[in-house]
Amino acid sequence: MRVALVNPPWVYRHSIYFGCRSPHLPLEFAYAAALLENAGHEALLVDAHGAALDCESAASAVADFRPDMTAVTTEPTYLFWRCAPPELCVPRQFFDALGDRGGVRVAVGPHGSATPATTLWKVGADVVVRGECEEAILELANRAPESITGIAYRSGEQVVVNGAPRAAQFTNAPALRWETSAIVRHGHHHHRFDGDFSGPAAEVEASRGCPYSCTFCAKMDYRDKYRRRELAPLLQEIDGLIAQGVTYVYFIDEIFLPNRALLEALCTRDIQFGVQTRIDLWKPDMLDLMGRAGCVSIEAGVESLTQEGRASLAKKCRLTTDQLADLLIRAREAVPFVQANLIAVAGDEADLVERWRERLQRHGVWANDPVPLYPYPSSPDYWRLFGAPDDNAWERAHAHYLGQFTQFSEIQDEQPLPLQHLEAACRHG
Repeated sequence: MRVALVNPPWVYRHSIYFGCRSPHLPLEFAYAAALLENAGHEALLVDAHGAALDCESAASAVADFRPDMTAVTTEPTYLFWRCAPPELCVPRQFFDALGDRGGVRVAVGPHGSATPATTLWKVGADVVVRGECEEAILELANRAPESITGIAYRSGEQVVVNGAPRAAQFTNAPALRWETSAIVRHGHHHHRFDGDFSGPAAEVEASRGCPYSCTFCAKMDYRDKYRRRELAPLLQEIDGLIAQGVTYVYFIDEIFLPNRALLEALCTRDIQFGVQTRIDLWKPDMLDLMGRAGCVSIEAGVESLTQEGRASLAKKCRLTTDQLADLLIRAREAVPFVQANLIAVAGDEADLVERWRERLQRHGVWANDPVPLYPYPSSPDYWRLFGAPDDNAWERAHAHYLGQFTQFSEIQDEQPLPLQHLEAACRHG
């Protein structure tokens, strides 16, 4: 079978989206392409966002390939499944441009994982994968949808939801190979602020999922169970990137846990990297090793500055706020850029936040102005507020978010619009 895998050309006008808006490598489709080709299928990966293609150009590239199946993602790569743009107009616009030239239409991503039926109709897909998608895409290339679990598909005028969201094995994920042209154009060093830097960058995945269940984290339906990737193919992938000129990699892991074997291996390689983690899980000697291994950026989730606030978020953090600050300051001695993430939590008074931020900044640690978080349908916060997601879940979450806050993330220059306005291009049916 011939399968096209498309990362569409993302735009974010008037979106609540607070993830990075630069292009990133479409890791989920790279895994899928490797599995397809190993099984004897033909795969075409079209990264319209990375290659600066519009929907029409991307659709033409797919049509020229004459696929039997075309999969499109509903978010800008695995890095942002937990904070995807709620609106589905971009993947819908791609499918509209493609028309009937792409074979079976498949949508993958967090939207269909939580709300499969409404996602299928909004995007105009025939099949929606629930949960992690790489193995499901291979199964769809081999078998009829009716025999596959963890998907939803059209059956006449109805949508059949066949099973719960999927989790891939992942631990045995192969070393990914990227076209040199894709690497050369990928100059964005994600979450890096340590000064001048040059050379291509890449995103890499060393682990998937998280052993914690914080209330604000949208991961109940995807990338949930923690798994660590086998070290040999991971290092093979990194060595391949270095050979292509990559100077910086960003580990997209939901939580980069201490991994001495990986860090010691990175010490012997000419590469710098960034991570997102919880600072309370690190000892000072491991933070020093992280610095020696080439880490130049740590994004650490602290969220609340009171033990009560962290408990209300189910953080299960055993350290005090002062101990967290001490570890962040120690990390900054080994790593050029360290950020403590804060979110808007009731009880964290403004003067407390300001004093804490000032203390960290005196030691070179950046702490953001606390930001409001969106109650994604796959987060415990959504279930606490509204119960199980239904076909109106994204609209409900969006209206709640816009109604609660007048100031949003620092990168949101435009006033966010209601979801109905953003999805005006998403025709149902």
